[in-house]
Amino acid sequence: MVMIAHFGLVLVGSGSTCGPREYTARDGQCCPMCQEGKVVGKDCTAGSGTRCIPCETGTYMNKPNGLPSCFSCSSCNSGPGLFIKQNCTSKSDTVCDVIGGYFCKSWTDSAGCSKAEKHSACKPGQRIKLPGTSRNDTVCEKCEEGTFSPHGLNCTQWTQCSESQTKVQEGSSTRDVVCSNRSMRHRYTLLAPFLGLAVAIGLLVTGV
Repeated sequence: MVMIAHFGLVLVGSGSTCGPREYTARDGQCCPMCQEGKVVGKDCTAGSGTRCIPCETGTYMNKPNGLPSCFSCSSCNSGPGLFIKQNCTSKSDTVCDVIGGYFCKSWTDSAGCSKAEKHSACKPGQRIKLPGTSRNDTVCEKCEEGTFSPHGLNCTQWTQCSESQTKVQEGSSTRDVVCSNRSMRHRYTLLAPFLGLAVAIGLLVTGV
């Protein structure tokens, strides 16, 4: 930036490139930037510096700038699963985070989470390998052979039928083996001939 003294005033000269803490005004002059929390109300002149004005409620500016207006504060109501972790100030945007049962799908440098989704539910026949967090979705995996999961939570070993039981239904990834005790009716069926013979013998003896 070129500074020219003229009748006791310091004039701001134009240059091809402004300094790191300057911005190019509408007339091409290099003017000092406004600090965080403020924006340009009026560009600098030969006799005065930049006039900066503070950001209004609901707006912010988080960097030195030569902008005419502040940024609008982000809203944590843009979608389900978000809550305000840090309120917006004149120098920083609202910071949103996710509530339990959700994970963040999209992050921004200034506002934290901008989009959240519910954790995925594992299907029957699967188990939860890694529970969902605020940063990652649930990770599911299939049950191994010989195990089952009816609700998509944990995989459980199939029931082993005992020697006194009969397997009436094979197991699968979603249901257990079904065992049944041997029927008493079946036992009575086997004993029936012997019982009949005993009754007949008893009648003969009584008749004698």
